[in-house]
Amino acid sequence: MRIAIIQFPGSNCESESLYAVREAGMEVVEFLWNRSYDDLKNFDGYFIVGGFSYEDRSRSGVIASLDPIMQRLRVETEQGKPLLGICNGAQILVETGLVPGLKDNQVGMALAVNKRIKNGKILGTGFYNTWANVQLSAPSQTCAFTRHLRPGEFIRIPVAHGEGRFVITEKLLEEMKVKNLTVFRYCDEHGNISEEFPTNPNGAVYNLAAVCNNAGNIMAMMPHPERTNNGQPIFTSMREYIEEKKTIVIPNEREESLAINELTYQPPKIELQALPKTENAAELLVDLIITDNEAATVQNTLQQLGLLANLKRLTHWEITFEDNADKEKILSEIIKSGELFNSNKEKLVTSATSPDPSLESRGGPPFPLSKGEYKGVCRRLLVRYRDDFVGQSKTDLLKHRFGLSGLKNIKKGTLWEITAKDGNLEDIQEGVLNTRILFNQFSQECFILWTTPILSNKI
Repeated sequence: MRIAIIQFPGSNCESESLYAVREAGMEVVEFLWNRSYDDLKNFDGYFIVGGFSYEDRSRSGVIASLDPIMQRLRVETEQGKPLLGICNGAQILVETGLVPGLKDNQVGMALAVNKRIKNGKILGTGFYNTWANVQLSAPSQTCAFTRHLRPGEFIRIPVAHGEGRFVITEKLLEEMKVKNLTVFRYCDEHGNISEEFPTNPNGAVYNLAAVCNNAGNIMAMMPHPERTNNGQPIFTSMREYIEEKKTIVIPNEREESLAINELTYQPPKIELQALPKTENAAELLVDLIITDNEAATVQNTLQQLGLLANLKRLTHWEITFEDNADKEKILSEIIKSGELFNSNKEKLVTSATSPDPSLESRGGPPFPLSKGEYKGVCRRLLVRYRDDFVGQSKTDLLKHRFGLSGLKNIKKGTLWEITAKDGNLEDIQEGVLNTRILFNQFSQECFILWTTPILSNKI
């Protein structure tokens, strides 16, 4: 039994992954992303390891999810071969749509920024590492990686991630529960489930630590079973699954038709809306002075997919004031604080060219545009996290540490400027949106922003 350890630029968990697979009695081969994809057919199973593929540019796992190797892995898994994704590997599987396995592998969930909650209060966000208990919450034989565990049994394994919070709509979650796709859930040392920290280390919906696809041969897991012998049942289960010729046992034959059919959940269609006007607010745009490697990576990925777009990335801050506040003074103090941008590598953008100065609507001109029309036109898309932890943190910091009274709220976003290198801008935009490279609708929201943010001339 040969297992390919799939690695992308930035993967860093290959050593412990190799060890875990070998200890389970399987042959293991390091398989780099740029190796010939045809070689994948010579393996019995696959393991996408953790780390920070492509430095988590744009969003954890999304660049790797668009790599051609993932299309070939999809073909191999359709033959029943097992595919395990741990931590960053799980993020990649979610972004490809291989889990939970909706029709046409549509993306149906997100792995969002961690949120540690207790007694209704957020204690912390972002990267967190600890040991956690994960409990098998599905029948053992319905997943390739759980055969050597009993339902209700839990193992203690390490957690180390910044974006591991499963975000799933209630409708899809209910269907996944019925079909036993909610494989592992965080529990305490007694096996009890609690949504609060520290039992739930990242705020994941339904305490989810791992989910699988409907066929049971692909699993996305955020904790690290490869880093401890406690996790060996996952790898020995994988070996047994391969030995038994890739079969999944349906525990209740009356539910067989339900279990083998595709999930019926249909993700909502992405329909961009104009950014709503916020009363009593100002907007600041921040640009990088240094090379923007993130924008370059996103642009290169799109162009490799045949989307000839040029991209520019800016940081967008929306600052809302209390009624009768001295806006000019507050803006000046915010800028002097250095909290919203680092002057050593960033600068404020005070003006930019609109496609048409007469356009007052944020929605911009009607589409489609013919090639050459509105010369220099660009599509501006503003992406924000639905849970804007950075904006909340900056608001609290500026209010309480800097004593800025009159400040109401700050929101952070990423502004993507898209221009067509060749072809129709509307077609380019549609293609970019279809890749999901700029945002995941389950953890982020996206708006059209045409007009240039206005800064006071006094600043």
